[in-house]
Amino acid sequence: MRLTLDNDWTATVTDEPLRITPRFDFRDFRLEVAMELCRDPGDTVLTCLRDLEVLDEPLEARIGIAPDVALLVQHGTVVGWSLTDPARYLTTGFAAPDSAPPAPATRLLLTACLDLVTTPLFDGVRRRDPAALVRLRALDEALRDQREDRHRVDALTALVADLVEDYGNW
Repeated sequence: MRLTLDNDWTATVTDEPLRITPRFDFRDFRLEVAMELCRDPGDTVLTCLRDLEVLDEPLEARIGIAPDVALLVQHGTVVGWSLTDPARYLTTGFAAPDSAPPAPATRLLLTACLDLVTTPLFDGVRRRDPAALVRLRALDEALRDQREDRHRVDALTALVADLVEDYGNW
């Protein structure tokens, strides 16, 4: 399969992994911004699409580019990406993710965080809606109280702490 990236870059997908690491010219290229976050129940897969119209037709391919990460292709163009088991990859900064599976509580906290930073709940947080702020503070407390899987929970705590700082004032 031949893919088009950034209108004038092309790549060819092969059946087998290459024996060498391909190199690009040190020229920049970009992928179209994927803005539409799609979540499955339990947030075991996150999919981000350039727009929801992509869902009107079947995808041509899912091309794995890293463990649990795939580019989504339609009509020879990358239209989004997907990440399987996002809780496994929670980390702060550029630290390598822990190889141990996430704790069940961490998975639940990830879902709560994703609920909080996506519409409509995030709109309530920005408007400083009292019910949304109660939920924000409760999540902040739950994250701080979580003892197991602390390295992953710290990444979520940083996100929620920023929201509390920015919007948590009544």
